[in-house]
Amino acid sequence: ALRVDQALGIADRRAAIDAVEAGDVREELFAVIGDDWDVEQRARATLDGLGLGYIGLDSTAGEMSGGECVLLRLAALLLARPGVLLLDEPTNNLDTVARGRLYDAVDAWSGALLVVSHDRELLERVDRIADLRDGSVTWYGGNLSAYEEALAVEQEAAQRTVRAAESDVQRQKRELAEAHMKLARRRRYGQKMWDTKREPKVVMGQRKRSAQESAGKHRILHTERLAEARERLGEAELAVREDEEIRIELPTTRVHPGTGVILLRDPVPPYGPPLRGELTVRGPERIALTGRNGAGKTALLRTIAGELAPLSGEATTLLPTGFLPQRLDTLDDALSVTENVKRSAPGLTDNGVRARLARFLFKGGAADHPAGTLSGGERFRATLAMLLLADPAPRLLLLDEPTNSL
Repeated sequence: ALRVDQALGIADRRAAIDAVEAGDVREELFAVIGDDWDVEQRARATLDGLGLGYIGLDSTAGEMSGGECVLLRLAALLLARPGVLLLDEPTNNLDTVARGRLYDAVDAWSGALLVVSHDRELLERVDRIADLRDGSVTWYGGNLSAYEEALAVEQEAAQRTVRAAESDVQRQKRELAEAHMKLARRRRYGQKMWDTKREPKVVMGQRKRSAQESAGKHRILHTERLAEARERLGEAELAVREDEEIRIELPTTRVHPGTGVILLRDPVPPYGPPLRGELTVRGPERIALTGRNGAGKTALLRTIAGELAPLSGEATTLLPTGFLPQRLDTLDDALSVTENVKRSAPGLTDNGVRARLARFLFKGGAADHPAGTLSGGERFRATLAMLLLADPAPRLLLLDEPTNSL
């Protein structure tokens, strides 16, 4: 199993220092150590600064919670003292206290920082925001508040441009219709002149050809103007951002008041602290399970979900249950989103699954993408679809850090 000092990337220097202190003076040991003779002290200070001071350097990293692992990886980066720090959703799995520790570390960081995050408080600490959209990057000066203010101004202007473009399209349509009406009137008048023979045939023929040529030019001109107006409208609409929402009705998931949902009797999860006492959950309750990182929240949820068997005691769900794990590892990465959902709802046809996945924003060919290619947010939506579209439908949801990557 991986030790904490190995996860921090300092195991080789610790071992070399121990060997030198024991009397070994080989040159390669000094090459490993370099100027980093205080690496162990720095490591302990870094861990302590991130709230992990209780974790020993020789302990096993595999026994740590998701939040502790995030902070441990951050500690490894800080110890490496890079010029540029790259953080991808660093506040995932962190409790309130741990997030505060991470914010402090970011505030104290003197190097360059590039962070991908949906954490509003963290984004208030940046100097610039690079907005990646449709394959291009737009830069905004300032933090999240400044970005949102600038974006609101942009979107208001974009909406005005769309309205103006829509008005132009309608005007061009009217002008094209008027051109057709004028052409029809001229044709009727020309036919009347021809029928009454008020002018010589040569003159009337010339008038007819001239009228047709003129009308044709006008029709082409107005048709081109309408096409250009529609093109401008399409371009204007691209600048307007539309935030899509998941919309799905789940009538069969209703839980009536008094219905038994969860029964706990002194459960002892395989890891984490035991839960003393008896607890019965009844009815459509919404319960938040809180506690610091490493307190055993995930272990308790996995035990309730039936993924882990309690060492003693009882943890039972009394209704069909859907469990959203912290690491979103229930998807088969080799299968498409559609195929993954069919695993939990085998009675649905491929078209039926795709129609339902569209409500989870997997539209068109997106439902056929392999799960292994999905982003964090897409992976969440695919896992949620697996849970909510399952047969039988879940009437109890257990959600472990559901807003990660959102």
